[in-house]
Amino acid sequence: MANATEVVSAIRELTNTKQLDRGELIDLLKDGLHAALIKRYGPNVRAEIAVDEMKGTIRIVVLKTVVENVEDPGTQITLEEARFEDAEFQIGDVLEEEVPFAEFGRTAVQAAKQRIIQRVREGERTRIREEFADKVGELLMGEVQQIERGKIVVMLQKFREAEAIIPYREQNHREHFHQGDTIRAVLKRIEETPKGPRLILSRGDPLFVKALFKIEVPEIQQAIVEIRATAREAGSRTKIAVASRDDAIDPVGACVGLKGSRVQAVVNELGGERIDIVPWSPDPERFAKLSLAPARVARVFSDADTRTIQAIVDEDQLSLAIGRNGQNVRLASELTGWKIDLYSSREWLERGGEGPLFAPLPPEEEKAVKVSLTELKGLPAELVTVLSNNGKKTLQDILDLEREEVVAMGGMTPDLADRLMAFLNELVDEGGEPAPEVAPEAAPEATGEPAPEATGEPALEATAEPAPEAVSEPEAPPPPPPPAADTE
Repeated sequence: MANATEVVSAIRELTNTKQLDRGELIDLLKDGLHAALIKRYGPNVRAEIAVDEMKGTIRIVVLKTVVENVEDPGTQITLEEARFEDAEFQIGDVLEEEVPFAEFGRTAVQAAKQRIIQRVREGERTRIREEFADKVGELLMGEVQQIERGKIVVMLQKFREAEAIIPYREQNHREHFHQGDTIRAVLKRIEETPKGPRLILSRGDPLFVKALFKIEVPEIQQAIVEIRATAREAGSRTKIAVASRDDAIDPVGACVGLKGSRVQAVVNELGGERIDIVPWSPDPERFAKLSLAPARVARVFSDADTRTIQAIVDEDQLSLAIGRNGQNVRLASELTGWKIDLYSSREWLERGGEGPLFAPLPPEEEKAVKVSLTELKGLPAELVTVLSNNGKKTLQDILDLEREEVVAMGGMTPDLADRLMAFLNELVDEGGEPAPEVAPEAAPEATGEPAPEATGEPALEATAEPAPEAVSEPEAPPPPPPPAADTE
């Protein structure tokens, strides 16, 4: 059994490893020893416990009242027994009975240990909450301790007791980590679990990009430059909108840095993910025009009631504005918070040019997207029934469905899901998806002739006013004049 000196040494070690205050740990030890005394003498025991760290000793004294008839042996002692210690004891006096630390039984010591462990854990949980409550959105660094069922368990460098994980949905799936790797992630939220608070970290959330820019850009740390909006598809592309509180400081140029040094540091941490940096604007039309960079937008019109933007681009800019798989216009829409409908200049003229900007769509197109599922060829009756039971009764209702949404429908089987997705893919491949209300991914079909991928050179005008060189992270060498234009 450990002696008092060993226990005091253990206190010093706990003080360092658990980052506890020494006085707090001494109180924990006293509380644990008191619990051990209760095990031995009963719940009413009175005791004085003194810990001398300098000498490495623990003095435990149990106080017993001198009485004629003992009713509680843990707190009382007979006059006859008391006078064995001192012949001058009288009824009502208090006898101090010193208890050697080594006399504690195994059960009593175990009770003290459990009480100390419990209090230490409670203290750790409280300190974790206090430490991280105001750090949501900040970067944390640690070491990959374990990878299990898709989630990454991280041991933080400055707070190893905290449970921190990166769930599968919060990861950048183009990155691969191994046990022992150093990793940085942003604190997204704190979850309460039966075992205490758990830190949820993320490398796939836009907060991660904001936190990286905060470290790399002093103007953001000083609150001179502010990131007003972000839109991200982790591992592929990010758009951020920045504004400056000082007219003398260009927010885009501050984020890009000299020769792109600042944005390049962020790109390296993101594994080569492309970043578009655009000026924020309170004017939704101008903001939408800037957000569609690197494409050059000819004109934009807005409808505040429906929060819809109609953007017109030249034929050679359409594919650049749409982006690969509709990514550019989708992120621009997320960045602005408005729905963006793209039109080529030729299509706009065909629709009436300067006529009503939000006129009803041609009847035949409207009929095409609102046709009943029962009238479509290629969909089995069983599949139509399942879709109808889930509220999907027209072609328009199923055009934008993702496979995850289809599989989650009630009554849907894998075979029926495969047939539905094959039907939709065939419809899009054959140009069967109607032009009106085009989703970003389907916008190329609206022109009738998809334009080839354009270079990033024309993006400068739409992206970085007034700092053309600070548009986005250069993925590949662009055409001569602009040094840092984003390319698709």
